[in-house]
Amino acid sequence: MDFKEKSIISIRDLNQESLREIIKVSSDVKKGKYKNFLRKKVIATLFFEPSTRTRLSFESAAKQMGAEVIGFAGADYTSVKKGETLGDTIRTVSGYCNVIVIRHPVEGSSRYASEVATVPVINAGDGANQHPTQTFLDLFTMSEYFSDFKNLRVGFLGDLKFGRTVHSLAYALSLFGSTIWLISPEILRMPEFLVDELRINGSSVREIDNLELVDEPLDVLYVTRIQKERFGDFQEYMRVAGSYRITRDVVESLGKDIKIMHPLPRVDEIDPEVDEMENAIYFHQAHNGIPVRQAILGMVLDVIP
Repeated sequence: MDFKEKSIISIRDLNQESLREIIKVSSDVKKGKYKNFLRKKVIATLFFEPSTRTRLSFESAAKQMGAEVIGFAGADYTSVKKGETLGDTIRTVSGYCNVIVIRHPVEGSSRYASEVATVPVINAGDGANQHPTQTFLDLFTMSEYFSDFKNLRVGFLGDLKFGRTVHSLAYALSLFGSTIWLISPEILRMPEFLVDELRINGSSVREIDNLELVDEPLDVLYVTRIQKERFGDFQEYMRVAGSYRITRDVVESLGKDIKIMHPLPRVDEIDPEVDEMENAIYFHQAHNGIPVRQAILGMVLDVIP
């Protein structure tokens, strides 16, 4: 795929070859092959929804490679507060920058932004829908430990209904034929149409509600928090809050080679004592956001030689 001047909106817009290309370029960037390639570029980060890792890693990634960054973290201090439409905001900001990075609570907002913008748009999360750059850094992190995605056995644990990181990553892994375990409470199961897609793409998929029911060794356990902010009914949230907790004993029971990943932030689903275990790679995973997002910006802006 030619990424030049292309928006990055959904994993469904990409194929296995494109994902491998992103992983390769990310590896080259991390090794220091390219320097200061975003110089004289302006990156606009428009975060209508709270974010720590995604926003800061995009901004850090851009600045480390010489770019200027403009934008906002929260819509309260923008003209949206005055009633400006998303379309008008995007059209205006397009004239101030070379690429727009957007996070928005409404599903489909990033796709819409890409249709009205005059510069490439990168989806940094739209509601419970997609989070492609998180998937890129997840895949890149896995590639540092495992050489073959096809034989990878990955368990997704927690909120699989609203978890956009899970939706994107599970779909990406299904393109390689990875074995996928979906572990969640009944009311937080992955949407049925997504499960069907995973199977159509060639993955073996098992849906269960208890980690103890996994009957084969997992290579990766991808843990997610129960997202309180996605629930319309607080009582419904309370019924599933704290459903799972990963402790040192749980990790040891899963085998010495398993890797524990998490898109962060966490609440109480992973005991802090797990942080010191070699199996825990979620902070390494978060830090990989820098080279991966540098690679994506460079590829979209066609400035990586």
